[in-house]
Parts: sequence; C-alpha cells; structure tokens
Amino acid sequence: MCPKSTEMEPAVKIMLGAQELFFKYGIKAITMDDIAKHLSMSKKTIYQYYKEKDEIVLSLMAEKIKEDEEVFSKMHREAENFIEELFGLMKCMTDNIGKINPVLFYELQKFYPEAWAKFTHFKEHVIRKMVEDSLKRGQAQGYVREDINTGILSRLRMEEIELGFNSNVFPSDKFNLLDVQLAMTEHFFYGICTLKGHKLINKHKEVTEDE
Repeated sequence: MCPKSTEMEPAVKIMLGAQELFFKYGIKAITMDDIAKHLSMSKKTIYQYYKEKDEIVLSLMAEKIKEDEEVFSKMHREAENFIEELFGLMKCMTDNIGKINPVLFYELQKFYPEAWAKFTHFKEHVIRKMVEDSLKRGQAQGYVREDINTGILSRLRMEEIELGFNSNVFPSDKFNLLDVQLAMTEHFFYGICTLKGHKLINKHKEVTEDE
C-alpha cells in the first residue's frame, strides 16, 4: 500500500500526482502549472526535484517498469499453472489499462523517445522472456501445443500488445483500449492452447461448450 500523500517524499508525491493527470488527460496537455495546482504545491518546489516535465515522465516510466516487473515476476512464480498465470495477467490488464487515456501511448512514442525506449527495452528483455518461459511451462504442463515455436510466438505476443495501443489501427473513438487488449490476449491464447488448455480456460471463464 502506498503511504499517505502527507508522508511521501516530495519527489514521489510530485511523480504520482503527475501520473494521475497523465493517465486522465495524456502528457502533452499537462503543464508544470497543472501539476502544481493539482498537488496544491508551488511550482518552485516542483522545480527543486524536477527541472522539466520530461524528467517526471522518465522517473514515472522507470517506477512503473519496476512495479510491473515485480508484479509479473511474482505472478509467474506463484501461479499454479500456465492458465492461472494467464488469468492473472488479464486481471492485471483490467485493473490498469482501463485507467489510462489511450493518447498517452501515442504521445510517449512520438514526443518522449527516451521514456519509450525504456519501455521497449523492458518489453523486449524482460516481458518477452517471461512470456517465452511461460509458454514452455505451458507445454510441459500439457496446456500449450507442443508444435508451436515459443521464440516466434513470444515475439508475436509482444507485437500484438503494441499493436493494441496503435491509434491508427484502433482509434479511440471506435475502440476501447482495454477491450482491444483483452480480445487480442484471449485470441492469442486460444490459438496456442491444447484442448486441455481450452477446457481450463473455459472453466475459469465459466463457459460450457460442446467439444
């Protein structure tokens, strides 16, 4: 649990206050004045910790990556099986992605390349490896088809996640970001799972269908 705002270090309080605004309105629309007003803090105080908004964005990205790595690693270690891990991931998506304005991802790519590079490195070197390990675990448990190439499919999964954030493909006025990610996740896993895996997925979803 996060400490109360009055107990937080000022730099952390500024970062989390900025996060609230970024998630709701995107990054470009928010100024240092907006952050100061949101936190009832002087802009002079903010500048003692962050010289510019870009520094806040970088700090926030680093913190989110650290948090996500801890959550995903714990989920990977503690899940009883591949399917349980899958549903833990989908719950994580539901809890987090639905709170984020889709424009944020477009802005990160276009205007904050350093922060986006951190995210890309995390995706490629941490998440992709974790996905590949999970696929291999699923194969060993009989939930994932033995004939799939885990190296190829783990990379495909990473590209699907990024595609779901692409506003040119899924414009926000026509598609809900969370719905897109959940649909693509479900489609991917039904495609790679065995009948045994499908049955356990359906059990988690409380779906009954003929074989």
